Amino acid sequence: MAVWDDLVGQERVVEQLAAAARDADAYVTAVDGGEEPALTGSSMTHAWLFTGPPGSGRTTAARAFAAALQCLSPDRALGGQPGCGFCDGCHTTMVGTHADVETVRTDLLSIGVKETRELVRRAQLLPAGGRWQVIVMADADRLTEGAGNVLLKAVEEPAPRTVWLLCAPSTEDVLPTIRSRCRHIALRTPPVAAVADALIRRDGVEPGIAHAAAQATQGHIDRARRLATDERARARRAAVLRLPERVTDIGGCLRAAQELVDAAAEDAKQLAEELDGKEQEELRAALGAAEGKRLPRGTAGAMKELEDRQKRRATRTQRDALDLALTDLAAFYRDVLARQFGSSTALAGGESQAAVERIAASSTPERTLRRIEAILECRQALDRNVAPLLAVEAMTMALR
Repeated sequence: MAVWDDLVGQERVVEQLAAAARDADAYVTAVDGGEEPALTGSSMTHAWLFTGPPGSGRTTAARAFAAALQCLSPDRALGGQPGCGFCDGCHTTMVGTHADVETVRTDLLSIGVKETRELVRRAQLLPAGGRWQVIVMADADRLTEGAGNVLLKAVEEPAPRTVWLLCAPSTEDVLPTIRSRCRHIALRTPPVAAVADALIRRDGVEPGIAHAAAQATQGHIDRARRLATDERARARRAAVLRLPERVTDIGGCLRAAQELVDAAAEDAKQLAEELDGKEQEELRAALGAAEGKRLPRGTAGAMKELEDRQKRRATRTQRDALDLALTDLAAFYRDVLARQFGSSTALAGGESQAAVERIAASSTPERTLRRIEAILECRQALDRNVAPLLAVEAMTMALR
């Protein structure tokens, strides 16, 4: 399987990146042969910015490109395409163990100066054994302003065999000075049919469930996979889509808001149960603490730092879960609005169509637009760190 196979519905992007990987391979081969080639004028460059809507596969594209840059397949010398998916360079990059590929993703709300300086230091090194030193920053939009300024110097004057692959929702989410020095790769939302096909082919999902999940998530492949394979995710989404018919009085509004926030907190707790204990045990082992024994003297600070990071991750997870619920809710009212204007195209999913019909018949397009605006205002309030329950209560009151 080639490294590009996980890029669903992105044929144009694959073509661009494959051409760059070929030029990158030719460059390294020439350098290793004692020549002094230049990348100027080729499809390859030292800094890339991958943008696209949520679920389009920004990080997947960057990882596939990193694997193609490290490809060691002997077929390359015979005109084959870098990115075979089977060689040691491709395999270790795709599973995250390649010594010369650093993937940076954060569970926190931002990436600070300290972490970025460490990346910049690493970027100055020559590859330890691969063909390129590749740094994939999956959340470049979370760089603080100070961290962005630290990164700028490294992007402006990269080491000869270092490649930066930055990922963000849009070009507006990174500093103008950084994006002007990157080659831009724009991904699109994958077609619903392509996402459903990927779920059926790669994940073994039953076709009916696959198509329903792909339609409900409108091409967001990670969300579609979770919805298709996790019964709890389907139950939480169904509860969100029942909310519009529950906000008929003040009591109903307040109860619905509390349940929405509690469900997001439950998501964060579920993730914590899966990760926190494992991370703490791994850190204890790394610090030399035997099972059931106290930490060695002077290492308590490292454990405290991990616990603080886990708390910040829980905050982000809760916000992400809330934002996902609000996105589903907005899709529901978009269906209501479409129905009020005579269209039957659905985003929220067939299971909610009866409720869509009832609310469309009992309200006006103007009222529906105000409800959508209330949802958008709630998302903006959460971005401004308004207490989640207060923001959601204000929204549910506006949905009456």
